[in-house]
Amino acid sequence: MIQRTTVPTLFSPPVYSHASVVEAGTRLAFLAGSVPLDADGKLVGEGDPVRQAEQVLANLGEQLRAVGSDFEHVAYTDVYVVSSEPAVLSAVWEVVEASGLSSGPHSSTLLGVSCLGYTGQLVEITATAVVP
Repeated sequence: MIQRTTVPTLFSPPVYSHASVVEAGTRLAFLAGSVPLDADGKLVGEGDPVRQAEQVLANLGEQLRAVGSDFEHVAYTDVYVVSSEPAVLSAVWEVVEASGLSSGPHSSTLLGVSCLGYTGQLVEITATAVVP
């Protein structure tokens, strides 16, 4: 369903693939950014990017289930982290790795940004997934 490719002539990525190809005619879900808010709209993990990443991934899992998919069928993500420190980005990426998203591994971009949409928000993940 998803053909994941790591290009042998490029630097070998740690836990993501360079490209993911989905055959035409497959149902795809394009998920809005998953954010670190609980069901009541309250920020989870204020000041803690790792805790926020855990909440974001829990919310992403809910989004995927709602459309009939799961982490295994994620083809691509963008992971946004409010930080310019590589160590902070790496800490968030470790949460992504542990989530099962990297089991494919999916294709992903990890970005350090200056701010996100909610006050105190430090992490957001957008995703594209196959709906089996």
